[in-house]
Amino acid sequence: MNQAHSNPKTVNDMLAPPPVHLPEDYSGKVTVATVLEAPASPYAWATLALERIAAAAAIEGAEGAEAKAVAYAFARTAYHRSLDRLRANGWKGFGPVPASHEPNRGVLMAIAALAKASALIGDEAEYDRCRQMLSDADPTAVAELLDN
Repeated sequence: MNQAHSNPKTVNDMLAPPPVHLPEDYSGKVTVATVLEAPASPYAWATLALERIAAAAAIEGAEGAEAKAVAYAFARTAYHRSLDRLRANGWKGFGPVPASHEPNRGVLMAIAALAKASALIGDEAEYDRCRQMLSDADPTAVAELLDN
């Protein structure tokens, strides 16, 4: 077998889209007020979602169910804001979104947040879809953002 074809990272696919390099996103301390001031920021929504996911995982009963629903809603919003940002910057639904480019980090965090929130509510199909999307965007992001 041709060595270039056994490792997809070594193949230079001329039809593949170029990596997406997003413009700067919000950076800094994130609060609920932040998403009201910067509602288009995937980073802000993802940060809140990840905080809510961590907190919801420890809460039981009806209060836990509500906390999980809020965490999922924040994660879903982060994910959709990420799709908006990606598409506005030339992404066609696939292709690399390198984590090494700092402004891409919010988008990758948002995809991971939706995966985690989906697992939290027992939606394994959505978790698997988001995990694959994250891997397709940047395989190194899976280990860093999901497998930690």
